[in-house]
Order: sequence, then structure tokens, then C-alpha cells
Amino acid sequence: MQNWQGKRILVIGAARQGLAASRFLAAHGALVTLNDSHPQQMFNDCLDSLEKLGIRCHFGGHPLELLQEIDLICVSGGVPLELPLIQAALQKGIPLSNDSEIFMQAVPARVLGITGSAGKTTTTTLCGEIAKAALAAPHRVWVGGNIGFPLIENLEEMQAEDWAVVEFSSFQLELMTVSPHIALVLNITPNHLDRHKTMQAYTAAKAHILLHQNENDFAILNRDDPGSLSLAGQVRGRLLTFGFNPPENGEGCWLDNGEIKMKSRENISSLMPTSALHLTGRHNLANALAACAAAYAAGFPPEAMQQGIAAVKGVPHRLELVRERSGVRWYNDSIATAPERVMAAVHAIQTPLVLLLGGRDKDLPWGDLAGLLRARRPKVILFGEAGDLIRTALLKSGVNYPLDQVSNLEDAVKKADQIAVAGESVLLSPGGTSFDAFRDFEERGECFRRLVKELP
Repeated sequence: MQNWQGKRILVIGAARQGLAASRFLAAHGALVTLNDSHPQQMFNDCLDSLEKLGIRCHFGGHPLELLQEIDLICVSGGVPLELPLIQAALQKGIPLSNDSEIFMQAVPARVLGITGSAGKTTTTTLCGEIAKAALAAPHRVWVGGNIGFPLIENLEEMQAEDWAVVEFSSFQLELMTVSPHIALVLNITPNHLDRHKTMQAYTAAKAHILLHQNENDFAILNRDDPGSLSLAGQVRGRLLTFGFNPPENGEGCWLDNGEIKMKSRENISSLMPTSALHLTGRHNLANALAACAAAYAAGFPPEAMQQGIAAVKGVPHRLELVRERSGVRWYNDSIATAPERVMAAVHAIQTPLVLLLGGRDKDLPWGDLAGLLRARRPKVILFGEAGDLIRTALLKSGVNYPLDQVSNLEDAVKKADQIAVAGESVLLSPGGTSFDAFRDFEERGECFRRLVKELP
């Protein structure tokens, strides 16, 4: 592990990643300054614990004076690299890092890393459960990363024979100079273009998960996704693929008459029946294929794959059934922060729909979703900051279904309760981020849960 003693480090962003990095670095002797643009009162619940660790805090802005005598800047995922403070640091030659890179540089355990535009958290959860089914005590499985649990806080407890199953976002990957032993890229489709600006830059960030591998590592790509498969030429190690149809060449997983099968260098084997998967939707079948390919690369047996996948009954905020009331089923899919994710959810639910769309736009195209809604003809309720933008996109495609617009999520739930009838499903699958009104998609999903459960 790197010697942090006496290093002067500026951590930008005081959400989960920044707090975890600050605590870790301070505990290892670094002189840490934690900086966030939000006012100090938002952090009152953690100020005492930060002060006890000797962490200096500066809230309410990003003054350039913070760069004085700084050795390293640790950038939290949600902080744009265009921030003037970061640009000034680069001009001064101050290096950038983040909690994920610091974790990867020090982790003693074997790492299975997962990224993609959609399905990361579900696949991370599936892989984590498979690993838990495969490993026997005293070996442990650590599941975290962008899924909500910064694993940098568990580094001291990890052992060489453990497995860390880590979800990586493009924000975390764009600064990474270390790759995991197994790198899984689920898909690369338009997402976070408000941050990365172009698909080329977004794809380049995702590619960092495998760029620093060696010939003993595994890269797993999606045969059915052009974005993921486009990285094949950058693979340094052994390439496995997954898809719904058999691979024409090379090694990989596919579906065959209700079974997931694997073609390896040696033979073709049956890994598990798809009946073990409790999650709905074709996209979740793809996630299960990806998880089995990753499990095969890790050397986990088919019995662990079936047991682990069967253990996942659902993932919070991902097509999560919240309540059935008066014949109406209410689903929380708050994780859907891109139109493509909404399309997957719409395809997964077969009943007539009341669809709640909104939040903050990420400069993503809405045209394909608008076309799907024209064919599906749900009742649509728009809310939040992106409501007018989404409305314009839907009208441009032609609206032949009921379309309402309200100001916020609470009003959207009230409107859905008024118009939903028995046999329909109300689906919160916003297509935009939560940052217009909430801290993150989890807080938005929890708010939706509460509002729905409070309906009389």
C-alpha cells in the first residue's frame, strides 16, 4: 500500500465516495482537506467525526486557495473535471485520483469489476451472490463501489483469497490507471453525455476498466451490444463474450432452450437453467448471462451460479414492486436515469402502464423512447426539471396517448392515483437523474415508496 503519511490531499465532493476517501486517507496519516460546494449545514451530521480524524473542511465553494501546498487531488465521481479548481490543479501539475483508483492500487483481494450504461447494479448483485455461494469461510466476498458502498473503507479487512465484486461508473473509470483481474463491460449506449459530451469520450472512459489488464486477466464483452463489442480490439487478456445466440467464434455464454450454456476452449457445458432467475425482463436475462460469464472466468462452479442467481429476488429501485392497491401494481424503477433504461422497463412490464417520466436531463436522445410509447400507448405523467423537454420530444414523435405534466414527484404520484385503474401498473422509470430535487436516485426511490405506501 502507498505511504500516505504526511501527504497533503484535497478531496473534492463530500458525498459517500468523498467521505470514505477522506476517512481512509486521514487514518493512514494524510493531511486531508475535504471540499464541497454545498453549504456546511448539509454536513452537520458528520462534522464531529471528520474533525476527530483531523480532516479540515471547506464548504460553500471551490476557492483556488485550496490548492496551496497540495500533493494530490481526490475527485469524487459526481464532480466534473471541468471544474475551475480542478483545471487550475492540472495547470499546476497536481495529479488527480479518486477513491476507486486508490482502492485498486491497494486491494489484496481478487477483483471482479463491472461497468456498463445499464444493468451494472443488478449484475454486480448477481455476481456477488454467486461469489458468496462459491466461497467457503474464512474467505469473504466484498460487494460495493458505485453500487453505494465505497470498498476503500474495508481495505484493511480484505485478504488475498477474498473476492471484491465492484461496480464502476464512467466517472470513476476516467481517472483509473489500474484494471481488475476480471473486467465486465455490459453495454455502452448514450448516457452521461452532459458530463462526457461525446460518445467517443464516454466510451474511452468505460474502456479504462480493461486497458490496464495483462495476459492473465479476463475481459468480458457483450456480443449483442456494438458499444461493448467495439472494445474487443483493446483486450489485453483472455476474451469471453455473452449474448442470446451462440458465439460464432471464441468463448462465451448464450441461451439454449431454457439453459445458459458456455463454450470454452475445451468443450460446451450447461451452467444453469434460466428458471432460477427471479428477475423479470429480457435485459435481466442478459444480466444473468453476463454474471455467468464472469463467474466462469472467476472459476466459480455452476452450482454456485444457480444458487447465487436464485438468491436475488429483486434489487431496490430496479423494477421494484412497492405495492398492489385496488388492482393497481406500483413499481419503483428510480435507477432508470436514461431513456434506454426506461425502454427496458416498459418492455419488462406487460400490463397497461401509467408511466412517470422526469427528473433532470443528461443530454440524451428521447426519440427511440417516444417511438416505443407511441406504439405502447401508456398514460404518461411528466414531472420535474426535464418535463418540458421530454414533452417536446414526445409531441415531436406524435402522441396518441394521455399525456399530463405536473411539477414534482409527489404531484405525479397523486395524478397517477387518480387515473390508474385495476389491471394497470404505475411505473416510476424517470429517464432523467434525480439531481433536480433529490440527493440521488435512491432518495428519489425512497420518496416514491413512501408516497405510494401512504396512499389510503
